[in-house]
Amino acid sequence: MPELPEVETIRIGVERRLVGRTVEEILVHSARTTRHEPDLSTYAELAGGEVREVARRGKFLWLVLEGSTRALVVHLGMSGQLLHLRTPPDPPLRHSAATLVLDDGSVLAFVDQRTFGYLRTSPLVPTSDGHPGGAGTRSGTVPEAAAHIARDPLDPHLDVEDAAARMARTSSAIKRVLLDQRYVSGVGNIYADETLWAAQLHPEVPASSLATEILAQVIARSAEVMGAAVAVGGTSFDSLYVDTEGESGYFARELRAYGRAGAPCRRCGTLVQKLVVGGRATYMCPRCQARGANPVGRMVRLER
Repeated sequence: MPELPEVETIRIGVERRLVGRTVEEILVHSARTTRHEPDLSTYAELAGGEVREVARRGKFLWLVLEGSTRALVVHLGMSGQLLHLRTPPDPPLRHSAATLVLDDGSVLAFVDQRTFGYLRTSPLVPTSDGHPGGAGTRSGTVPEAAAHIARDPLDPHLDVEDAAARMARTSSAIKRVLLDQRYVSGVGNIYADETLWAAQLHPEVPASSLATEILAQVIARSAEVMGAAVAVGGTSFDSLYVDTEGESGYFARELRAYGRAGAPCRRCGTLVQKLVVGGRATYMCPRCQARGANPVGRMVRLER
């Protein structure tokens, strides 16, 4: 599933290609794509608007079009792609879910092989803190459909201390808490494992057993890890994740924990282990991330 770095890479590409362009038509190819909003009249109302912003919070993307109080929201699900093509494909791309036809003759194709992604329009509502809604926007608004999730670690307006304090009040395993979009958004399985490897924390340690200072450092480390991933276009394991130009990301070469079961830890040489936490495959170094390695109340010494 595309996580924050992959979605941010896509956002940057869409922003580069679409801002200032007019969306002349929105073509929906699959009813499942608009399952949250079967009335397609709202899409027709957006047609003819100039794209002013391409924004993101966590894994949610949205387009703000001139003259509309509704945003066009895209969630990529497990395999969604947004491909910018100079001309409409003939024949249509396999697994096409929707197409945005632009005024210069190019198109933005939403391709979704596993069909878990979706498109919807959503009214823009004020953010709870008055700050811009997310990456790529200066407006203090966010689509109502994305307002329920927290800000993400790359968001300069994330209140890290508040997020850490809320995390400290739950006894859930720290890995599960990182995946919970109510605390911080955008962190998925790959980057949760990479964050905990970097922070030298066992993924099953209860969040409530960690000092808020440690949890704040964990959030900061997740931002560093994901920022490094954005710099190289995200993580591609197969052809399902590519950027808007169809190019793969290269962060898979930099992974320290995720998917490396049986390989030596790049910090201490101990073989990486695989376990299951909250139903999710989890990768960790049994030495660097041993239980009790970071006693409650001590600051984690973060290394990478």
